[in-house]
Amino acid sequence: MGTDLETALLRVFVTCVRTGSISRAASVLGHSQPAVSQQLRKLERAVGRPVLHRSSAGVSMTTAGEALLPYAERILALSAQARAATGQAMTGHCGVGLIEDLATSPLAQALADFARLRPQATLELISAPGPGMQEAYTAGRLHIALCDTSYFAEPARWSVRLPLVWAAGVDTAADPLPLVMFSQPCRWRTPVLDALKDAGRDWRIVFESGSVAAVQSAVRAGLGAAALFPPQVEPGLAARGLPRLPDVELGCIRHPGTEGDPLVDAVEALLRRLV
Repeated sequence: MGTDLETALLRVFVTCVRTGSISRAASVLGHSQPAVSQQLRKLERAVGRPVLHRSSAGVSMTTAGEALLPYAERILALSAQARAATGQAMTGHCGVGLIEDLATSPLAQALADFARLRPQATLELISAPGPGMQEAYTAGRLHIALCDTSYFAEPARWSVRLPLVWAAGVDTAADPLPLVMFSQPCRWRTPVLDALKDAGRDWRIVFESGSVAAVQSAVRAGLGAAALFPPQVEPGLAARGLPRLPDVELGCIRHPGTEGDPLVDAVEALLRRLV
């Protein structure tokens, strides 16, 4: 009989992938770096193959790691939902705002599963640029959001830093480097270009879109390199040889009129656990 994959080990693996390094994952998880390395080795023994490449620049997934990642994320999401499902029945409506980068991630699937387990409640997933998110929030349509909080007057309830990584379907040694970018408004567009400038790389923008799917399609078609969250990088398109990208800070904004609402409380708890 094979060895079961422990959720604690899967959480370590997913955190290493999301943060891009073992040391940053250790900081996020509140563990020591040796403890995280030990848990990764235990996971790899259970899987039977290495799941991460380690280097001085950080970590990247092996072929086995790329195959494992979507299952690990789903298992962790289901574990969180199972804990929430044992609570009281919930009713009502909750508008959840996610930047589009997250709306196409396993987080959206987790919210869909959350709603399926609560047939008496309704979730509305809203994805829009910052100004549109702020407008929906002011109108009362949006109860909680995980987004760029610079468009909101009130401070974030909590925040999280997520790594950006390069994806490319072209030779990254090309000069100038062809870039696939997110259209404005995009707060991390300037830091991405600054990272190239600081590394002495020339670049030219060959494709722009506000759609994650369109950006992924352009990368897949070989138009250029793009800065994406790790889960959005398709197998075989992780790029090497480009400067390290800055982390992106996202914050949780919650409408003050929802304090104490069991449904919104549960959604916030789910977002916090999964992100």
